[in-house]
Amino acid sequence: MEFLKGLFSTLDTLTWGVSLIPILVVLGVFITVSTRFIQIRYFKRMWNVLWGKSETADPDQISARQALLVSVGGRVGGGNIAGVAVAITLGGPGAVFWMWAIALIGMATSLVECTLAQAYKRRLPDGSFRGGPATYIRHGLGKSYKWLVGVYAVCLIASFGIGFNAFQANTIAGAAQDSLSVPRLISGVFLAIVTGFIVYGSIQRIAKVADVVVPVMALVYLAMAAVIIVVNIGQVPQVFGSIFANAFGFEQAVSGGIGAAIAQGLRRGLFSNEAGLGSAPNVAATAYVKHPVSQGITQLLSVFIDTFLVCSATAFVVLLGGVYQPGAEDIDGVVLTQQSLVSSLGGWTQYVLTFSLLLFAFSSVMYNYYLGETALAELTESKIAVHVLRIAVIGIVLVGASASGATDVFFFSDPMMGLLALCNLLTLMMLLPTAMRIIDDYRSQLKAGVAMPVFDPEKFADLDLDREAWSDADAEVSTV
Repeated sequence: MEFLKGLFSTLDTLTWGVSLIPILVVLGVFITVSTRFIQIRYFKRMWNVLWGKSETADPDQISARQALLVSVGGRVGGGNIAGVAVAITLGGPGAVFWMWAIALIGMATSLVECTLAQAYKRRLPDGSFRGGPATYIRHGLGKSYKWLVGVYAVCLIASFGIGFNAFQANTIAGAAQDSLSVPRLISGVFLAIVTGFIVYGSIQRIAKVADVVVPVMALVYLAMAAVIIVVNIGQVPQVFGSIFANAFGFEQAVSGGIGAAIAQGLRRGLFSNEAGLGSAPNVAATAYVKHPVSQGITQLLSVFIDTFLVCSATAFVVLLGGVYQPGAEDIDGVVLTQQSLVSSLGGWTQYVLTFSLLLFAFSSVMYNYYLGETALAELTESKIAVHVLRIAVIGIVLVGASASGATDVFFFSDPMMGLLALCNLLTLMMLLPTAMRIIDDYRSQLKAGVAMPVFDPEKFADLDLDREAWSDADAEVSTV
C-alpha cells in the first residue's frame, strides 16, 4: 500500500505539481487569443439556452439546456463549498481573484473541447448520442492513438466514476452528522439507495432529474449568499479591496503571499470548473444541437455558473462571516462555511446548507456515474461490466459516506484526474486546428446573416465524422 501511495504521490507531483497548471493556463490563453476572446464575444449569446426554444421536439433527446444542467450539476459539488473555503484559508482572499482569472481563460478551453465532442459524437442505435475526449481521440487522431483512448478511459473511471463519488458521499455525510447528528451509516444507506435509482436509469432520466434538481440547489445556495451580501453591503467594497490587494501582493494575508494566492486560486478554479480536464465534453456530446459550436457556447455558461456564481458565493460567505482565520491549519472547509453562515444569518442556515450539500452530492453522483459508464463503453461492450460498475458505484458511495476516513483509500483520484487532463490537453493541442475550422464555419454563417448556424458535415469530408449524427441538423431551429 505504501508503494502505491508513493507511486500516485509522484504522479500527482508530475501532473498537478509540475506540468498541468502551466499547460492549462498557457493553452487557455492561446485559445482565448486565437478565438479572439470568444468567451467575451459570445457572452450574451450563451444565455440563450436558458430561455430560448429547445432545439429538439423529441422528448427522448437531450436538449442543450438539459446537457448544460447535467454539466453544471457535476461541476458544482462539495468542492464549491468546502474547497473554496480551504483555498481562501491557505491562499488568502487573493485566491478568489486567481480563481476568477483561470475560469475566464478556461471558458475558452471548455468551448473548444465541447465543440470537438459534439463534432465527433456518434449516434447510438436508440437515437441518442455519445461522445467525448475518447471519441475525438479515436476518430480525430486515428488508430495510432488507440492506446491513448484506453489510458483516458481508465483514468476517467478511476477518478470520477469511483474516487470522486466517494468524496461527494463523504462530504454530505459529514455535514449531516455535524448539523443534524445523523449517523454516517444512515446517510450512507440513504445515499446508496438514491445512487441505485440513478445508476439504473438512462442518461435521459439523469438529464430530466438534473433539469429540476440543479436549478433548485443553485438558487437555494445563491439566495443565502445574496442575503449575507445585502446584510453586510457596507463591507463588500472592503472585501473586494482585500481580494485585489492580496492577489497582487499589496497585502499579505498568509505566508507565501502572492505565490500562495496564485497557487490556491488556480488549483481550486481548475478543480471546480473542470475546463480542459476532459470530463464535461462527455455530457456535452449527448445534446441535440444544430452546430457543434452551439453546445460549446452553452458550456461557457456552465463554467460561468460554477465559478463566477457558486464559488464566488462561498467566497463572500466566508469573507463576510467573521469566522475566517487566514493560514489556519487543519481547516475543514464545510465547517468553516457552515460557521460563517451561522455567524451571519443564524443557526437555521446550517440545515439549509446540509440540504444544499445533499443536492450538490446527488447531482455530482449522477454526473460522475455517467462519466464512468461512458468511459467503460470505450473499453468494452459487455453488459455484465456495466452492472459490475453500477454495483461498485453504489458500494463506494456507501463506504465513502459511512466512514470518516474512508476517502483516504481513494488517494489515487487526484493523480488519475491529472493524467486524464494531460491526455485531453495533448489531444486539444493536436485538434485545435480542426476546432478552429468548425468555429470559423459558425462565425462565417453568422457573418452571412444566418441567425441560427447549421452544421454541414460534408464541408468537413476529410474528417472521420458520423454523418448520421447530423443528418437532420437543418430540420429545426437552433437557439444559440
